[in-house]
Amino acid sequence: MVFQNSSLRKINCVKHVKRENKLKTLQSKNVVLTSKRLEVLHIDLFEPSRTMSLGGNYYGLVIFYDYSRFTWTLFLKTINDAFVVFCKLAKVIQNEKGLDIVSIRSDHGGEFQNEYFEKIYEENGIHHTLSTPRTPQKNGVVERKNKSLEEGARTLLNETKLKKYFPVDVVSTVCYTLNRLLIRLMSFTKEENQI
Repeated sequence: MVFQNSSLRKINCVKHVKRENKLKTLQSKNVVLTSKRLEVLHIDLFEPSRTMSLGGNYYGLVIFYDYSRFTWTLFLKTINDAFVVFCKLAKVIQNEKGLDIVSIRSDHGGEFQNEYFEKIYEENGIHHTLSTPRTPQKNGVVERKNKSLEEGARTLLNETKLKKYFPVDVVSTVCYTLNRLLIRLMSFTKEENQI
Protein backbone atom coordinates (compact mmCIF):
# COMPACT_ATOMS: atom_id res chain seq x y z
CA MET A 1 0.00 0.00 0.00
CA VAL A 2 1.48 3.33 -1.03
CA PHE A 3 0.65 6.50 0.87
CA GLN A 4 0.15 9.50 -1.30
CA ASN A 5 0.01 11.97 1.54
CA SER A 6 3.44 12.38 3.14
CA SER A 7 2.02 13.74 6.43
CA LEU A 8 -0.09 10.61 6.87
CA ARG A 9 3.01 8.45 6.32
CA LYS A 10 4.90 10.41 8.98
CA ILE A 11 2.06 9.97 11.49
CA ASN A 12 1.94 6.21 10.87
CA CYS A 13 5.73 5.95 11.17
CA VAL A 14 5.73 7.83 14.49
CA LYS A 15 2.96 5.59 15.87
CA HIS A 16 4.87 2.50 14.70
CA VAL A 17 8.10 3.66 16.34
CA LYS A 18 6.32 4.46 19.62
CA ARG A 19 4.64 1.04 19.64
CA GLU A 20 7.97 -0.71 18.93
CA ASN A 21 9.70 1.21 21.73
CA LYS A 22 6.95 0.31 24.18
CA LEU A 23 7.19 -3.37 23.24
CA LYS A 24 10.98 -3.34 23.62
CA THR A 25 10.83 -1.93 27.16
CA LEU A 26 8.23 -4.41 28.42
CA GLN A 27 9.64 -7.61 26.94
CA SER A 28 10.47 -10.31 29.44
CA LYS A 29 13.91 -11.78 29.93
CA ASN A 30 14.43 -15.46 29.32
CA VAL A 31 17.81 -15.63 31.02
CA VAL A 32 18.56 -15.92 34.71
CA LEU A 33 20.83 -13.06 35.75
CA THR A 34 21.40 -14.30 39.28
CA SER A 35 23.83 -17.06 40.14
CA LYS A 36 22.57 -18.14 43.55
CA ARG A 37 19.36 -18.41 45.50
CA LEU A 38 17.93 -15.22 47.05
CA GLU A 39 20.56 -13.07 45.39
CA VAL A 40 17.92 -10.54 44.25
CA LEU A 41 14.37 -9.99 45.50
CA HIS A 42 12.15 -7.50 43.68
CA ILE A 43 9.54 -5.88 45.92
CA ASP A 44 6.62 -3.58 45.25
CA LEU A 45 3.21 -2.64 46.62
CA PHE A 46 -0.04 -2.67 44.70
CA GLU A 47 -3.65 -1.96 45.49
CA PRO A 48 -5.70 -5.00 44.48
CA SER A 49 -9.04 -3.27 45.00
CA ARG A 50 -10.58 -0.04 46.14
CA THR A 51 -12.88 -2.16 48.27
CA MET A 52 -11.60 -3.39 51.62
CA SER A 53 -11.31 -7.17 51.86
CA LEU A 54 -13.06 -9.20 54.54
CA GLY A 55 -9.85 -9.14 56.58
CA GLY A 56 -9.57 -5.34 56.33
CA ASN A 57 -6.74 -5.31 53.76
CA TYR A 58 -6.33 -2.75 51.01
CA TYR A 59 -2.77 -3.35 49.74
CA GLY A 60 -0.69 -6.22 48.46
CA LEU A 61 3.06 -6.61 48.92
CA VAL A 62 4.60 -8.58 46.06
CA ILE A 63 8.02 -10.12 46.62
CA PHE A 64 9.47 -11.64 43.48
CA TYR A 65 12.37 -14.10 43.70
CA ASP A 66 14.60 -13.45 40.69
CA TYR A 67 16.35 -16.83 40.57
CA SER A 68 13.31 -19.07 40.13
CA ARG A 69 10.56 -16.46 39.52
CA PHE A 70 8.73 -17.60 42.65
CA THR A 71 6.40 -14.94 44.07
CA TRP A 72 5.10 -14.23 47.55
CA THR A 73 2.02 -12.06 47.89
CA LEU A 74 1.30 -10.69 51.35
CA PHE A 75 -1.59 -8.39 52.22
CA LEU A 76 -1.60 -5.22 54.31
CA LYS A 77 -4.17 -2.97 55.94
CA THR A 78 -1.99 0.11 55.46
CA ILE A 79 1.18 0.86 53.53
CA ASN A 80 3.01 1.26 56.85
CA ASP A 81 2.50 -2.46 57.56
CA ALA A 82 4.98 -3.31 54.78
CA PHE A 83 7.91 -3.16 57.19
CA VAL A 84 6.45 -5.63 59.72
CA VAL A 85 5.28 -8.06 57.05
CA PHE A 86 8.60 -7.93 55.19
CA CYS A 87 10.56 -8.54 58.40
CA LYS A 88 8.45 -11.60 59.21
CA LEU A 89 8.99 -13.09 55.76
CA ALA A 90 12.72 -12.32 55.84
CA LYS A 91 13.04 -14.11 59.20
CA VAL A 92 11.17 -17.14 57.90
CA ILE A 93 13.44 -17.35 54.86
CA GLN A 94 16.67 -16.77 56.76
CA ASN A 95 15.93 -18.91 59.84
CA GLU A 96 14.01 -21.86 58.46
CA LYS A 97 15.79 -22.24 55.14
CA GLY A 98 19.27 -20.99 56.03
CA LEU A 99 19.29 -18.50 53.17
CA ASP A 100 20.52 -14.92 53.28
CA ILE A 101 18.92 -12.17 51.25
CA VAL A 102 21.70 -10.45 49.32
CA SER A 103 19.92 -7.66 47.46
CA ILE A 104 16.50 -6.04 47.19
CA ARG A 105 15.30 -4.01 44.22
CA SER A 106 12.37 -1.61 44.53
CA ASP A 107 11.02 1.55 42.97
CA HIS A 108 11.25 5.05 44.38
CA GLY A 109 7.78 4.79 45.92
CA GLY A 110 9.12 5.56 49.39
CA GLU A 111 7.58 2.50 51.09
CA PHE A 112 10.97 0.78 51.27
CA GLN A 113 13.08 3.92 51.81
CA ASN A 114 12.58 4.80 55.43
CA GLU A 115 14.65 4.57 58.60
CA TYR A 116 13.16 1.20 59.58
CA PHE A 117 14.01 -0.47 56.31
CA GLU A 118 17.44 1.17 56.21
CA LYS A 119 18.20 -0.27 59.65
CA ILE A 120 17.19 -3.78 58.52
CA TYR A 121 19.29 -3.43 55.38
CA GLU A 122 22.34 -2.44 57.46
CA GLU A 123 21.87 -5.12 60.13
CA ASN A 124 21.47 -7.94 57.61
CA GLY A 125 23.93 -6.72 54.98
CA ILE A 126 21.21 -6.34 52.34
CA HIS A 127 22.05 -4.17 49.36
CA HIS A 128 19.03 -2.01 48.38
CA THR A 129 18.86 -1.01 44.71
CA LEU A 130 16.36 1.58 43.52
CA SER A 131 15.00 1.92 40.03
CA THR A 132 14.84 5.25 38.25
CA PRO A 133 11.99 7.48 39.51
CA ARG A 134 8.76 7.53 37.46
CA THR A 135 9.91 4.72 35.18
CA PRO A 136 8.08 1.49 36.01
CA GLN A 137 9.91 -0.19 33.09
CA LYS A 138 13.13 -0.14 35.14
CA ASN A 139 11.44 -2.18 37.86
CA GLY A 140 9.74 -4.16 35.13
CA VAL A 141 10.02 -7.64 36.60
CA VAL A 142 7.80 -6.94 39.58
CA GLU A 143 5.62 -4.47 37.66
CA ARG A 144 4.80 -7.21 35.13
CA LYS A 145 4.05 -9.60 37.98
CA ASN A 146 1.74 -7.00 39.59
CA LYS A 147 -0.07 -6.58 36.27
CA SER A 148 -0.41 -10.36 35.88
CA LEU A 149 -1.80 -10.70 39.39
CA GLU A 150 -4.23 -7.80 38.98
CA GLU A 151 -5.49 -8.94 35.57
CA GLY A 152 -5.78 -12.54 36.71
CA ALA A 153 -7.72 -11.49 39.80
CA ARG A 154 -10.01 -9.24 37.78
CA THR A 155 -10.69 -12.05 35.31
CA LEU A 156 -11.35 -14.58 38.05
CA LEU A 157 -13.71 -12.20 39.86
CA ASN A 158 -15.62 -11.47 36.66
CA GLU A 159 -15.87 -15.10 35.56
CA THR A 160 -16.93 -16.49 38.94
CA LYS A 161 -19.22 -13.56 39.75
CA LEU A 162 -17.76 -13.32 43.27
CA LYS A 163 -18.43 -10.25 45.36
CA LYS A 164 -15.79 -7.54 45.05
CA TYR A 165 -14.67 -7.84 48.69
CA PHE A 166 -12.79 -11.07 47.87
CA PRO A 167 -9.78 -9.52 46.06
CA VAL A 168 -7.23 -10.81 48.57
CA ASP A 169 -8.41 -14.40 48.22
CA VAL A 170 -8.53 -14.12 44.45
CA VAL A 171 -5.04 -12.56 44.19
CA SER A 172 -3.72 -15.33 46.48
CA THR A 173 -5.27 -17.94 44.20
CA VAL A 174 -3.81 -16.32 41.09
CA CYS A 175 -0.37 -16.09 42.74
CA TYR A 176 -0.53 -19.75 43.78
CA THR A 177 -1.49 -20.76 40.24
CA LEU A 178 1.18 -18.62 38.57
CA ASN A 179 3.82 -20.02 40.92
CA ARG A 180 2.92 -23.54 39.84
CA LEU A 181 2.71 -22.71 36.13
CA LEU A 182 5.43 -20.20 35.38
CA ILE A 183 8.41 -21.04 37.56
CA ARG A 184 11.57 -21.76 35.63
CA LEU A 185 11.97 -25.50 35.42
CA MET A 186 15.74 -25.38 35.69
CA SER A 187 15.74 -23.87 39.16
CA PHE A 188 12.50 -25.13 40.67
CA THR A 189 13.02 -27.50 43.54
CA LYS A 190 10.71 -29.01 46.08
CA GLU A 191 12.47 -27.01 48.79
CA GLU A 192 11.79 -23.66 47.07
CA ASN A 193 8.14 -24.62 46.73
CA GLN A 194 7.91 -24.74 50.52
CA ILE A 195 9.49 -21.31 51.20
